[in-house]
Amino acid sequence: MARSSTRPTSRDVAQAAGVSQAAVSLVLGDKWRGRVSEATAERVRQAARDLGYRPNLAARNLRLGRTRTVLLVVPALTTEFFAGVYTGAARVAADHGFGVVLYPSPEGVGPARDPFASAQAALDGVIASSMAADALTAIRGDQLPLVMLDSDPSGSLGAATVNLDITDGVRQVAEHLLGLGHRRFLHLAADVPSWTFEIRARELAARVGAVPGTSVRTARAPISIEGALAAAEAALAAAGPRPTALVCDDDKLAAGAYKAVRRLGLRVPDDVSVTGLDDLALATALDPELTTVRLDAELFGERGMRALLAVLEGRTPEAGDIPVELVVRGSTAPPSAS
Repeated sequence: MARSSTRPTSRDVAQAAGVSQAAVSLVLGDKWRGRVSEATAERVRQAARDLGYRPNLAARNLRLGRTRTVLLVVPALTTEFFAGVYTGAARVAADHGFGVVLYPSPEGVGPARDPFASAQAALDGVIASSMAADALTAIRGDQLPLVMLDSDPSGSLGAATVNLDITDGVRQVAEHLLGLGHRRFLHLAADVPSWTFEIRARELAARVGAVPGTSVRTARAPISIEGALAAAEAALAAAGPRPTALVCDDDKLAAGAYKAVRRLGLRVPDDVSVTGLDDLALATALDPELTTVRLDAELFGERGMRALLAVLEGRTPEAGDIPVELVVRGSTAPPSAS
């Protein structure tokens, strides 16, 4: 009767799972591999979840000399994408007794201040987006165990990198539009100095350039609807044959492009096909709904956290980029005959 008002103990977990307290310690301390079976480990984790058991991390940290805290450094939270990355990272972290502190880097104000008296003393490791590299340097996160997200694997600061297969996403977009018959492209590119956006430009130019009679013009815009509207309107109104396909580096840029197309008295997709990249909630709020590339933000965060755990334990992180998927909706169609 008293248990409901008493904090559950490792002994309660052991009893519920039918194992020893030592086995509970091994599993919840993530030191079970090679000592107990996967099935037993899952039984212990499930019993802990069912009971609402939380290890006494303060006591454990005194023994380990570790904070069991990870910093996730991302750009300012202007879209739900990085909220998904956090959700995925925090889910994996919680399963291993770690907490995740989210640190959004302010936009347009230079490097952010160190949120800790000493990051090295307060943190076990860092997961960081390459889009927030200035903040990473400011907090000296590059001196801690570090996993980089959306970062060039050959030139990364981190002990490991985790990437979405953006190259394949752009390939899918290009092949879709070329297959519809488009030959004049406008690339509405994010005006952000980041490897992930360089990859988009490089792959689009390569894929479209491989087909005779094609052209790609580039217009750069800050990642905002207003910035995209201004850049796309100017590019579409410029002299010369009008592009029939507008490839946007993300869905927010695509939303601005829609407004530019309509301001010029044109229609999506009758006069101009538009594509995005991310598959944010915004993509299905637009009319017509946006053809875009779906990125699994939560899986991205999960893989980032798993990679950091591997680095902390001296293991090799899982290899391979995370697959992405083109989602075809109403914003793309064959070019008009004009």
